[in-house]
Amino acid sequence: MRYAYPWWRDKEIDSQTKRLQGLCPLTPEETSLVLKALGFQKDALIYIAAGEIYGGEKRLEPLRAAFPRLVRKEMLLDSEVLRQFQNHSSQMAALDFLVSTASDAFIPTFDGNMAKLVEGHRRFLGFRRSVMLDRQKLVGLLDLYTNKTISWDNFASSVREARKNRVAQPSCRRKLENRPKEEDYFYANPHECLANSSLCS
Repeated sequence: MRYAYPWWRDKEIDSQTKRLQGLCPLTPEETSLVLKALGFQKDALIYIAAGEIYGGEKRLEPLRAAFPRLVRKEMLLDSEVLRQFQNHSSQMAALDFLVSTASDAFIPTFDGNMAKLVEGHRRFLGFRRSVMLDRQKLVGLLDLYTNKTISWDNFASSVREARKNRVAQPSCRRKLENRPKEEDYFYANPHECLANSSLCS
């Protein structure tokens, strides 16, 4: 269908505006600052549930410096076992899904389909700890801290305040009349399948 519109390739994307709107994933540097602000210690074991990282391993250096126990599926699986999954992107993603749903905490840096599925499954498994970041607020705070407009203590307390009600707690899914694209995603919050569903009828 898109080929019926010759200008579909010419979409202008203002990356700075998109970032300020919270529509971009957090960078490794930003992620390390947010995790520190949330109280994660240097010895925390952090699993990166992702495919190939944009910029490669070098791009991860700031995050690895802050949290040396950084691992990915390629580091945890025996090369023979891993070979069965390589070249099968959906199976590689399934490995990330399994680790993400079983982890002590889940903190996605972007709310794509995988993050939404994991969030919903963790709710279904008993509302396991998930922190759904408000990237729009965080980007503003990160810029203020990076520009030295606010102190670390102010930054950290503001980050904790911003995530206070975003821990995938029981809630009714938001439904918007005539605006289905803006509604909450069913798989992220399948309240009909959960014990509190009667509160949402």
